[in-house]
Amino acid sequence: MNPIRRILVGGAVAGSLLTGGVIGAAIAGPLGASAATPTAATAAATAASPSAGSGTFVPNENATHEAGESAAREAQENAGQVPTVP
Repeated sequence: MNPIRRILVGGAVAGSLLTGGVIGAAIAGPLGASAATPTAATAAATAASPSAGSGTFVPNENATHEAGESAAREAQENAGQVPTVP
């Protein structure tokens, strides 16, 4: 490959990388910024749930969730066990 062609190909590759980066930042930039700011509902749900590393099981006692549970699952939750039945 002659030197002029090599420079042209290198410039085309660099230009496409730069263009792709600008387009990606324009598309993903607002999405990343909005994901970093929690809403009031998200903050309340996070505060109410136990931490992931606490090691204790906390059952979901929401009324709509409880309506669809089987008796066996509810018994496991009441015993403090992680449910294994649907």
